[in-house]
Amino acid sequence: MLPVLLFPQFDPVLVHLGPLTIRWYALSYIIGIVLGISLLRRLVRLTPRAATTDQADDFLGWVTLGVLLGGRLGYVLFYQPGYYLTHPLSILQVWKGGMSFHGGALGVIIAMALFAWRYKISFLAFADRVTVAVPVGLGLGRIANFINGELWGREAPASLPWAMIFPDAGPIPRHPSELYEALTEGLLLFIIMFIASRKQSVRERPGFLAGLFLAGYACARSFCEFFREPDAFLGFLPGGVTMGQVLCVPMLLAGVALMVHARRSPVYAGLPEPASDTAQGTKA
Repeated sequence: MLPVLLFPQFDPVLVHLGPLTIRWYALSYIIGIVLGISLLRRLVRLTPRAATTDQADDFLGWVTLGVLLGGRLGYVLFYQPGYYLTHPLSILQVWKGGMSFHGGALGVIIAMALFAWRYKISFLAFADRVTVAVPVGLGLGRIANFINGELWGREAPASLPWAMIFPDAGPIPRHPSELYEALTEGLLLFIIMFIASRKQSVRERPGFLAGLFLAGYACARSFCEFFREPDAFLGFLPGGVTMGQVLCVPMLLAGVALMVHARRSPVYAGLPEPASDTAQGTKA
């Protein structure tokens, strides 16, 4: 039998600067958003154009608010509404953890809708470009979860080569489910999205890439939930499912509906191409 791995005791704080601390979790959000905006700048230039690079830069503030407000409020409403109803000030204590991807997704959708309305651009075409970049942040966030030693997996056989004992999860070996999610929701989903985004025939159907992301994430997250320990305050829901799997059902249905709608919709012509970009050739 192979020895069970012990969780490496990472310090969740990356840097101490007097009273100011920079945590790995916060850094993952910052890097994910910055890398995502950098990729978005390149994606919006591909024909048919969904937005300008200046608009992609402007979206930085919108998406940051969408992620933070949506992620926090989603966690409060979906996972612990009773606790936060009696402890409302705790809602502001984001440094103690508690962010929901599904809430963050809703926050970003609202931010994209308002942004598209403000700049008079196609919401679905812009959403297609944004969702290609989202798995970058997802993967980094799951790695940060692993560094923090949180959201660990269910009990695993000790013979599993990568079974791991987490110090706050008792002496039993567990699946490092955070890494499973980083690989599936992050790396694998990004590869699928990026390859699909390279095809102009796909980009000409607004909503297809956004639907592919929603369906892909729902499948990846539902699969990983079979290895992830449910939150202690929720446990398993009736039928042995988890809250994460329940929240993925509407995502999957919405994703499939978006892809079907996109295939039946007229080809999107896109924004007029500036002469400078035409000269560089943005078709792919």
